[in-house]
Amino acid sequence: MPIRDYLSAAWLRLTRHIDGPLMAIVLLLMAVGAVVLFSALAPDTGRFIQQVKSAGIALALMWIVANIPPHRLAQIALPLYVIGVLLLIAVALFGVTVNGSQCWLSLGGFRFQPSELLKLAVPLLLAWYFQKAEARITFGNFLIAMALIALPAWLIKRQPDLGTALLVAVSGFYVLYLARLSWKVIFAMAASVVPLIWLFAHDYQKQRVLAFLDPSSDPLRSGYHTLQATIAIGSGGLTGKGWMNGTQTHLDFLPERHTDFIFAVYGEEFGLIGNVLLLALYTALLLRALMIASHASSLFDRLLAGAITLMIFTYAAVNMGMVSGILPVVGVPLPFVSYGGTALISLFICIGILMSIQTHRKLVAT
Repeated sequence: MPIRDYLSAAWLRLTRHIDGPLMAIVLLLMAVGAVVLFSALAPDTGRFIQQVKSAGIALALMWIVANIPPHRLAQIALPLYVIGVLLLIAVALFGVTVNGSQCWLSLGGFRFQPSELLKLAVPLLLAWYFQKAEARITFGNFLIAMALIALPAWLIKRQPDLGTALLVAVSGFYVLYLARLSWKVIFAMAASVVPLIWLFAHDYQKQRVLAFLDPSSDPLRSGYHTLQATIAIGSGGLTGKGWMNGTQTHLDFLPERHTDFIFAVYGEEFGLIGNVLLLALYTALLLRALMIASHASSLFDRLLAGAITLMIFTYAAVNMGMVSGILPVVGVPLPFVSYGGTALISLFICIGILMSIQTHRKLVAT
C-alpha cells in the first residue's frame, strides 16, 4: 500500500467518530479561550501552561468517549452516578477547602472537583432510567428521578456550592422535561423549592442576591464583583481596548478574572464586536448539538443529547448574565473559555458523547 493511502486510511480511522462541524466550533471557542485566558493570567504563564495540558487531556478523553457506542455509555450510567455520590460524601469528610468552599478532593497531589462529574452523571443516569421504562413511564418514575436529582444537589449545596448544585439539578430537570414531564409541574416544583433555597442559604449567598438587585448598595463587598464586571464590559465599547490592554483586568480591579468573570476580560479587550462573535459561536454550538439530539436513534440518545446541549447553553447564558449584571453571582465558569481543568474535561466528555450519538447513528443507518 502506498504511504499516502496508508496515511489516508489511518486518518479516516482516527477521525471516524469525530463530528467535523461540532469539532470546528469547539476548537474556535478554545482558541478564543486561549487568547483571553493568556491575558487574564498574565504574567502567570504557569497556570496557562497547565490549562493547555488540561486541554490536551480533555481532547484525548473526548476522542475516547466519541468512539464508545451510546449503548455502552448507558451501561456505565448507574456505576458512574454511584461513584459520583460516594466522591461527594468523601468531599464532605475529607475535602480540601478553597475560597471558603469544601469542594475539592486531593489524591496524590492531583486536585479535582467531584461535583463536575455529577453534571454528567445525573443526566446520563436519568436518560438510562427513562430508557428502561420507555414503554410505561408513570408519574412514579418522575418522583424517583427527582430523588436521584435531589441527592447529589443537596450534597453539593452543603459544600457550599449553590451555583453548581442548581446547575446539576437543572441538568436533571432538562431530562424530565424532554421525557415529557409537564412544564407546569416542573415550574410548580421550582416555585416551591425557591423559598427553601432562600431559607437555608448562607448569609453571603443571600447578600449576592440582594447585591444583584442593587449592587451600589454595597459597592465594596457584595456588589463589588458585579460593579467591576459591568464597568469592564462597558469600557470595552464597540471594538474593545485591545488584547492585553484591559485596565480593569491588569490593574487588578476585576476579581476572579480567569475563572467566573473571564467574560468581563473578553468584553473589555474585544468590545461589542467580540461579544457578538462569541455569542455567534455559542449559538452555532447550540444549533449543531440540537440537530444531533433531534436525529438521535433512541430515547436514551435523545434525552442525553438534549440534556447535554441545554446544560452547556445554560452554563454560557448564566455566566454571561451573571457577569453582565442581569443575573445574581453564582460562580459558574464560561464553557471552553474559563480556567479550570476539571470543568474543561467534563465539557469535552460531553462533546464526545454528542459525537458518539451522531456518528454511531450514521453507522447504524448505513
